[in-house]
Amino acid sequence: MSGHSKWAQIKRKKAKTDQERGKLFSKLIREITVAARVGGGDPKGNMRLKAALEAAKAANMPADTVKRAIQKGTGELPGEAYEEVTYEGYGPGGVAIMVKVLTDNKNRTAPEIRHAFAKHGGNLGEVGCVAWMFERRGVVQVEGERVSEDELLGLALEAGATDLRRVDRVFEITAEPDGLEGVRRALEERGVPIAQAEVTQVPLSSIRVEGKEAQHVLRLVEALEELDDVQAVYANFDIPDDVLETLGAA
Repeated sequence: MSGHSKWAQIKRKKAKTDQERGKLFSKLIREITVAARVGGGDPKGNMRLKAALEAAKAANMPADTVKRAIQKGTGELPGEAYEEVTYEGYGPGGVAIMVKVLTDNKNRTAPEIRHAFAKHGGNLGEVGCVAWMFERRGVVQVEGERVSEDELLGLALEAGATDLRRVDRVFEITAEPDGLEGVRRALEERGVPIAQAEVTQVPLSSIRVEGKEAQHVLRLVEALEELDDVQAVYANFDIPDDVLETLGAA
């Protein structure tokens, strides 16, 4: 079943311009700062910060930039006071969408979110309108060409994972949020190369969309992701692989 995770993989394969790279750095800096503020500056005892640092490393963020972001979070350096907010709504075809935001000004962010929904055929809803359609889970992604499915399944289940599935060329291992770090650590100790590990929102069911409707859904998701204050967008769309590939290449 294709969905938001497959679309995210397609987008990661596309070349990054300097402008896109700068936008990614900005989002990562916010996440590192907030993670350090909430859980402290030591990644050994702060799973959220560790995940943010792994993402920064994958994006080749300079070490000095990472250090300053942590220090802003711990109060060693002055920095913005970001607030965590989640917006919920519906896209074309009734697709459920959740938008994770870190903002220093909700009066700026809320109208931007609302405008993106309206412009691309969606509707911003009330708090809780779609949250019940998602489940907070830990997800570890492993490149499928680097390890066999049977071997990975055994290792993952032994480490406490609850499920494993293949999405294109990537294995997605699912675990309880509190068990994510244990699964990641167990796989790393066995030499399994991890592409990404994060706590995310996984849809409990999906909505099939095709044709123009699929195009409108992806445009809405991309418009939301482009906003500076948006950290992540979660959606429960199910779009055929060939349609995703075509739209991703556009």
